[in-house]
Amino acid sequence: MNHRTGEFRPSLFTRLSRFGKDVNRRIVQSEIEGGVRLDSLDEGTSLVVETENRNYRLEFRDGGALISGHPVFCPHPVSVSIRGSNWGGSMLKVDYIGRGMHLEFQHPDFKTITTSRIVEIRPA
Repeated sequence: MNHRTGEFRPSLFTRLSRFGKDVNRRIVQSEIEGGVRLDSLDEGTSLVVETENRNYRLEFRDGGALISGHPVFCPHPVSVSIRGSNWGGSMLKVDYIGRGMHLEFQHPDFKTITTSRIVEIRPA
């Protein structure tokens, strides 16, 4: 909101010169496709994250998350740290779960796990 004129202007992404065109394009695409900012979730929120290969259930609590949905890594709820989402490489959008991206989390036994591409995110 412009306080001088009272006009509403949405907050739009501004290209970052320190990033290349491809990185800026991916950041914009993640905003268009949508996702969830983890810092906006209330304690106890549960989500279903549907990827190309699995459906994961996440429950956020105590600063971390319980995740289940993979027959090897998390057949039963396991306490993990959700790191964020990436585009299939090493660049991570921290504390964000986005459609078209790959969920990345820290597992207590298997260390860093990266899922297949996220297709949908919905409340559980």
